[in-house]
Amino acid sequence: QVGLVESGGGLVQPGGSLRITCAASGIALEYYSLDWYRQAPGKEREGLSCIYMNDGSKYSTDSVKGRFTISRDNAKGTVYLQMNSLRTEDTAVYYCSAVDVQANCLNYVPNYWGQGTQVTVSS
Repeated sequence: QVGLVESGGGLVQPGGSLRITCAASGIALEYYSLDWYRQAPGKEREGLSCIYMNDGSKYSTDSVKGRFTISRDNAKGTVYLQMNSLRTEDTAVYYCSAVDVQANCLNYVPNYWGQGTQVTVSS
């Protein structure tokens, strides 16, 4: 079965940290730029971070810059999002996606989407 599967979401207190993982099945991730999105209740899906296909360059939006870090391990077929200094407004379903471009993947329609993992930041 071809696709992406997120894991690692859960409940965390404000100021805490969490790392979520996206694992590929049947997809050679080295041929894709990879990104993370999130969608909070009643809001549109928001692009967060992209890591490029070839050179590992990264781009993050202002809302998470300095707090969230995207990384990838092509050998393991995984992409990660390390989230630090979490805030209540970070509560959302987090999605990973794969785009076959060497560019800021947040500007392109993904080839593959995961099903999402819930992250809840609350005391």
